[in-house]
Amino acid sequence: MTGAGEQGVPGRPTEAAPVPTPRAAEPPRRTRIVLAQVSRSGSRADRTRSELAQQTRVGDALVRGLVRAQLALALRLSLLVLIGLGGLPWLFAIAPSVGRVTVFGVNLPWLLLGVAAFPFLIGVGWAYVRLAERNEQDFTDLVQRPER
Repeated sequence: MTGAGEQGVPGRPTEAAPVPTPRAAEPPRRTRIVLAQVSRSGSRADRTRSELAQQTRVGDALVRGLVRAQLALALRLSLLVLIGLGGLPWLFAIAPSVGRVTVFGVNLPWLLLGVAAFPFLIGVGWAYVRLAERNEQDFTDLVQRPER
């Protein structure tokens, strides 16, 4: 007694039409799920780099320390140049006999201030670059050092 009237009867399930199956079974499609951030404890170097990148108080203190070290180096070497080259005129004023000394027929003040000053300044510049790079390397080592 399966007539047209029985299909809409409440409480009775209706029969669904059979779904055609494919001839070759296809494997299910894979879905890749990527988590935004895996919860793990980061290393000290990662935290320090993020402190620097985010310009937090800790990162700011680290950068200020580097700048302070570079400034101290520059001031020390400037003082060396000031004493080394600026002291020569004072020496010649205080001891005029030193200013009258001749070497190879040229007065000593001319040799010291005109010729010897350039190698001296080149040497100070070379020392500044080496020591400044060492400061930067120490800073980089501090930032990248793993936590102990």
